[in-house]
Amino acid sequence: MDPITQPVREQVTPAPGTSFLVKHYPQPQLRTNKLPKWHYHPELELVYVRGGHGRRHVGSHISHYRDGALILLGSNLPHLGFTDRLTHNEKETVVQFAPSFPNSEFLELPEMRQVRELMHRARNGLSFYGATRTVQGSRLERLIELPPLGRLLLLIDILSKLAESEDCEDLNAEGFHLQVETHGYERFNEIQTFIGQNFDRDVPLDEIAGVAAMTVPAFCRYFKKTTGKTFVTYLNDFRIVYACKLLADDHTTIQNVAFDSGFNSVSQFNRAFKKHTGKTATEYRSAFKLSVTGRVPD
Repeated sequence: MDPITQPVREQVTPAPGTSFLVKHYPQPQLRTNKLPKWHYHPELELVYVRGGHGRRHVGSHISHYRDGALILLGSNLPHLGFTDRLTHNEKETVVQFAPSFPNSEFLELPEMRQVRELMHRARNGLSFYGATRTVQGSRLERLIELPPLGRLLLLIDILSKLAESEDCEDLNAEGFHLQVETHGYERFNEIQTFIGQNFDRDVPLDEIAGVAAMTVPAFCRYFKKTTGKTFVTYLNDFRIVYACKLLADDHTTIQNVAFDSGFNSVSQFNRAFKKHTGKTATEYRSAFKLSVTGRVPD
């Protein structure tokens, strides 16, 4: 198993005196602290890539962008970084903020209704294009130049403009992701780590319940409350997301993808993949190649 495809939790720590984190990379080709792993974090993330082209891997969604990207990611949504030394982009700006940003009371104000709705829609990942990408992306780059209060006010206004924009597409169209509620997060993080290390084999309920130090009935209730899914459904979602990554990389056969993703048979994999993505594995791989090359693969 390739460890680079196992999602790991990224620690996001804003600077003292600030409520969110801003990172700006004016020379991405010299960037040395890029997180290489498929990762997630409780914070939402707004990313602007000026120019260049690269891959968008957000949850089960995998596609390529051209001429830059403006992407908003929801809480705990696994994703890969959008730039590397081969992207050839000019700059990259990353903003990460809590789901209750700027705080829960402010977010509940009637004037923030559209922003609340935007943050909810972002749970599956949103990509902005056209004038919205150009204008709001350029404004996002200005954050690095402003004092803390100016940053806060500008970010709220940018989110407001994004909420009003129609230049937007949902990235994780299949609608499954690894999102969880924030309550009981540390316990869930231990469970998530175990799943990431063992999803390629059978995981009995009593074993995963033991990881959480709970009885099986208590674990099932906790897991359903935390994720909105049964453990079996969640585990299969995790496996399908992993399979999507393998199919996009195109380094192995579909049979190997099935077994490497933890399924006991190719037929079981095919049924689960079609149910969750609406496509067969072959169709999914072909659609990804088409998005990259602009032509139907041979």
